[in-house]
Amino acid sequence: MMMNSWPIKIGFLTPLSTIYPFYAQHITTAWMIGMGVQSPQQSPIQFVQEYTHTGGSVITTQAAQKLLNFDRVDVLSGLISMKTIPEILPSLDRERRVGFFFDMGEYIPYHEHLGENIFYNSHQLWQSQYALGYWAQKHFGDGGHVVSTLYEAGYHLNAAFYQGAAQAGGVNIHSTVIKKNTPSNMKQPLDLTDFFASLQTTLPPYVHAIFSGDEGTQFLQQWVSHGFHKKIPLVVIETMAYPDILSDFQHIDMSLYSAMMWNRTDESKPNQSFVKTFEKLTGQPASIYAVLGYEAGLVWRELLPHAMKRDWDTVKSLLRTQAIRGPRGERNFHPQSGVAVPNTQIIKINLTNNRIQQMIIEQGRGLSYDANVFENIHTHSISGWKNPFLCV
Repeated sequence: MMMNSWPIKIGFLTPLSTIYPFYAQHITTAWMIGMGVQSPQQSPIQFVQEYTHTGGSVITTQAAQKLLNFDRVDVLSGLISMKTIPEILPSLDRERRVGFFFDMGEYIPYHEHLGENIFYNSHQLWQSQYALGYWAQKHFGDGGHVVSTLYEAGYHLNAAFYQGAAQAGGVNIHSTVIKKNTPSNMKQPLDLTDFFASLQTTLPPYVHAIFSGDEGTQFLQQWVSHGFHKKIPLVVIETMAYPDILSDFQHIDMSLYSAMMWNRTDESKPNQSFVKTFEKLTGQPASIYAVLGYEAGLVWRELLPHAMKRDWDTVKSLLRTQAIRGPRGERNFHPQSGVAVPNTQIIKINLTNNRIQQMIIEQGRGLSYDANVFENIHTHSISGWKNPFLCV
């Protein structure tokens, strides 16, 4: 590595996530792995973390200003919500620094938030939600029922699913929002009494569940205890299909459906190279956050010679056009380079004999981030949460 200059300082906005408490370590460790760094002592980059509580607008803006103006970081990064970009963007533009941010994809990107200094690596959950809505409508028919808490309903996750179903011909989708559960009282037990009572009489062709963390576990427990796993097909958001949620239910004979844009067991060479390296180094299972960090490392490995010279104009120019091939296939980080549509797979999950079996049953439908259909979401989805998804 080129060590003839001082390290590149990357300011990392770090909100709290009680659901994935080690996400920041996964991102930053995998970032260095992607760059080919063998140990932190040899790293040409230095992370300066700034705690942002649950990632709200005011605290995130203050943290960004501290990192830019006091710590004098070269690059501003971290896990953020798209809703906070309008507050951060003026500081980045004024200082002409590079912004390289991560998010789970709870919001569809806004056209007006795409400046020359800002770049994203998003998991694009809205893509898998759209694919699930389209598939569920085609496979199960009209009249499905979407259920979530007020927390999940505050993002674009529900709306992306609705739009997918609508594009497949859906006109009649029911919705239940459990209003008791908000970011301020997430520990309150999930009360699904009225929702389950309605299912007994309506028996929709499918139910789509969108819950986070422990509430995902609570929903599945109650779904099984009420016997609905034998009556109604269940379609769950991708994050409810992760092994840390389903491991509590693998002794139960049940099936459910979801969508995946990254699978730890995918046998492609780039994915297995990443998984084996990360898990050998950390002793922890690879996560989607590690994937996001690793992809960042792959592109910054190419940018490093220019970054070490502080040639930030060239760095930004390359970030606008550069693409890498990693665990999720081709990735790029700015709309100018096209923003590759992710490879979404619709999966059937069988839980039986203390095993979790996943089977790909169809390739999911994807859309460009600027497709006209999503204008409806930006125009009509009045959402409010400014904390990143899962940061509660």
